[in-house]
Amino acid sequence: MTFATLGLIEPLLRSLERLGYQTPTPVQAQAIPAVLAGRDLMAAAQTGTGKTAGFALPLLQLLAMEGPKVTANSVRALILVPTRELAEQVHEAVRQYAENLPLRTYAVYGGVSINPQMMKLRSGVDLLVATPGRLLDLFRQNALKFNQLQTLVLDEADRMLDLGFSEELANIYKALPKKRQTLLFSATFSDDIRLLAGQMLNDPLSIEVSPRNVAANTVKQWIVTVDKKRKPELFVHLMRKGKWKQVLVFAKTRNGVDALVEKLQGLGINADGIHGDKPQATRQRALDRFKASEVQILVATDVAARGLDIEDLPLVVNFDLPIVAEDYIHRIGRTGRAGSTGEAISLVCADEVNLLSAIEMLTRQTLKRQNEPDFEPEHRVPDTDASGQVIKKPKKPKKPKASGGGGGKRNLGKWVDSGEVAPAEPSIKPVRKVPVFNTGPRKRKP
Repeated sequence: MTFATLGLIEPLLRSLERLGYQTPTPVQAQAIPAVLAGRDLMAAAQTGTGKTAGFALPLLQLLAMEGPKVTANSVRALILVPTRELAEQVHEAVRQYAENLPLRTYAVYGGVSINPQMMKLRSGVDLLVATPGRLLDLFRQNALKFNQLQTLVLDEADRMLDLGFSEELANIYKALPKKRQTLLFSATFSDDIRLLAGQMLNDPLSIEVSPRNVAANTVKQWIVTVDKKRKPELFVHLMRKGKWKQVLVFAKTRNGVDALVEKLQGLGINADGIHGDKPQATRQRALDRFKASEVQILVATDVAARGLDIEDLPLVVNFDLPIVAEDYIHRIGRTGRAGSTGEAISLVCADEVNLLSAIEMLTRQTLKRQNEPDFEPEHRVPDTDASGQVIKKPKKPKKPKASGGGGGKRNLGKWVDSGEVAPAEPSIKPVRKVPVFNTGPRKRKP
C-alpha cells in the first residue's frame, strides 16, 4: 500500500516524498480514507504511530478541494490540542504537508501576546491549531468566527479532559456549527472518555490499531528501586555509569523540575527544564536546544509527556512516577518512535508502590526490577504484578495480650464494661467520580 492508493492528491504526495514518507502506518491507512469520505472518526493508536498525518493529510485535501474561500476572521478547520508545545508541533507538521497547497494555516495558544494572533486572524485562516483557553479568548474578543467551520479535530482528547478543559470544550461546542465533521485522535481512551466522545460524534467510525493502554514494544522498560531522598544521587550515578548523551527526564512537580536542574547544573552537567510556570518562549528555547543536542538533560513535568517528537531520542527517565497511569505510556512514548528502539527507566521509592501497581495493571505487564549496588533502599518497595495487587509479606501473628484488671478491657481506645458491645465504626465507601460532560447552560443555585 502507498499513500497514492489512499486517494491523496499529487501536491500532498510531493510533500510526503520530500519528507521521506514511504508507506502509510496502520492508523494512517485506516483513517485517511475515512476522513476523505466525510465520516466522524474516533481513533486510538500507540504514540509515535503517525496520528497527526492520519488526520492532517485528508483534512488539508478536503480544504483544498471543497468549500468556499475563507472570509475575514473565520476558520474552516480547527484542531484542538491540550498544550502549547503540541500546538507548535502539530502546526509545523501541517505546514510541511501543505507546502504545495494554496492554504493558510496558523497556531494560537496562551503564554504569549494575543495581539499578533488577532492581527493574523483578520484575513481568515483555512486551518487553525489551538489550545482551548486561547481559542475562547479570541472568540470572545470577536477576533474569530466559526460560521465557516467544516471540521473539528480533538487531538489528545483524553488529556484535555484530564487537564480540566471540559468547561472550555463545552463552551467551544456551543459556538460551533451543528453540522460538521468531528475527529477524535488519541493514544489512549478511558471508558469514561469513550462514553463522553459518544455524545460529541455522529455515527463515528472507531479505529483501534493496537490494544488500548499498551506501551510500544520498541521501548525496553525497567525500574530501579531507591529511597526517595537518594533519587538525585542515583540519577547522577546512572547517568555517569551509562554515559548518557541525551535524556528526557520526567518529574512530578514544577518545584521538582527546578530542584533537579539546579543540582545537575551545580555538578557541571548541561541541563535545562520546562514546566507550566515558565514563559512559552523560554520553554520553546529549551526544547529547541535539547533537540539540537545543545542540552544533555531536559527535565520536564507532564507538559512534555504528549506530542513532543524528538528524533532518535534514546532514553526516557521517570524521576517520579506519574499520578495518572496513562501518562506513563505517553512519557515513555517519547522514545522508540517510528520503528526506532528506546529505553525507559523509572526510579521508584516505597511511597510510589500504588502508582507502580496502577501502571502495571494498565499496561498488563510487570516491570522488571533492578537493584543498583550501594543504592538498595532502606524502605523496601513491595512486590507488585500486572493484576494490580501490591504483594505484601505476611506479618507475624501477634501474641495475645493479658487482660488488665478492673473488670474492663481496652477496645479501640475506649474503656467498655465487660458484657457491653462497643458501637461499630461507620463504614464509609469511597465514591468514584465519573466525569460528566454537560454542553447545556449551567443552572445557578437559588
